[in-house]
Amino acid sequence: METNRTGPGVESEEATARLVALLSSQDPEAAALLDSLYRDALIRFCWGYLGGMEEAEDAVQEVCYKVLAAPHIPDHFRAWIYKTARNYCLNLLRDRASQPAPRVLPTPSVLAASLTGHLTRLVKQEMHSRLVEQVERLSEAQREVLRLRYVENLSRTDIAEVLEQPESVIKSRLFEGLKRLRDCALFLQDT
Repeated sequence: METNRTGPGVESEEATARLVALLSSQDPEAAALLDSLYRDALIRFCWGYLGGMEEAEDAVQEVCYKVLAAPHIPDHFRAWIYKTARNYCLNLLRDRASQPAPRVLPTPSVLAASLTGHLTRLVKQEMHSRLVEQVERLSEAQREVLRLRYVENLSRTDIAEVLEQPESVIKSRLFEGLKRLRDCALFLQDT
């Protein structure tokens, strides 16, 4: 089944509404549609928390099971499924008794696969390193909000629901995080 996407990881409202209807009626087709609409985005999302592909895939399987078994499907489905995934990942991290910072960018080895030429590779690795340094200097709360907004493409309202914070706090964290990254980018251009 093909989905109408308006950007990476952005499920169409029509397809999500159909999914919610199938889930609410406990239609067996819901599982396949859930997988086609949300699996890749949720794996990327969970990978950001857990740091490993296998753990992310296991987490997504558990999240999908919870969604399929849920007795009630909320109106804000997209925010709810990301909140469910986030809570599952945070519980896994708590169970491990360690909480590494969420990964925002792919690893250098993933980036290196798409590079051409030695000089290009060096320049891109340097830029990647500088960006990673600056992102790591942000607070964990700012990194999480930026990732939900720009990697997962959630609205500020959805992010507020996922993180259980007022929308004004989300807006502030987005503004401050972006401002710090822009200030760093300007500084790096001058050097």
